[in-house]
Order: sequence, then C-alpha cells, then structure tokens
Amino acid sequence: MVTNDGAAAGRMAALSDPTRLQIVQVLSKGPTSVGDIARRVPVSRPAVSQHLRILEDAGLVTHRPAGTRHMYRLDPRGIAAMRAYLDSLWQRALTQFKAEAERSSPARKEKHREHHRKR
Repeated sequence: MVTNDGAAAGRMAALSDPTRLQIVQVLSKGPTSVGDIARRVPVSRPAVSQHLRILEDAGLVTHRPAGTRHMYRLDPRGIAAMRAYLDSLWQRALTQFKAEAERSSPARKEKHREHHRKR
C-alpha cells in the first residue's frame, strides 16, 4: 500500500491529544454515541464533539445518524492507512539496522581484511 506522508502526519497529529486517543480507544470497542463517549472521557459533550470532528477530518472516524443520535465508529480505511505508514517506517528502520549490522559484522570485517591482504 502506498502511503501519503501528509495524510499520515494529520492522522498522527489527531492522535497526539490524549483525549482523542482515549476516544479512539473507546471506539475500538464498537460504534458509540457522543453521549456514551462523553461518559467515558473526562471532557464535556461539546468537547467530545469537537474531538470527534478532528478525528473525522483526519480520516480516523466516521459517523452515521441513528434516530436523534449520531453513532461514531473507527474508519477502517484510515486506521489501515496509518498502520501501513507505521509499517513502512518500521520496515525502513529494519532495513537500515540490517545494513548496519552487516557492515559491522565480524565475518564482513574479516573478508575486508583478506581482500586488502591480497593486494
């Protein structure tokens, strides 16, 4: 999956707030209304709505009307895109670690010494 670093940065920024991270944790258990979320986090209902708007703008949350309430849930596409971005960072770090380990391995150093002795 190709990742968009700008979108990934927006998602990471949205999760940098502890309350929004807590809201995502609540939503990870399933679709939830604003009122139910407000009962589980230490902020007012209007503040929860503002946090949900930020999470929705970042592509991490969606909502649908259910009568007089709005049910919010995690957006699997946004979560998958963020995971792909983090996986790509992890893969790059592992590749760099492997290259460094191979450069500094005893077998590599010995091979390098033997090459210079033959000259």
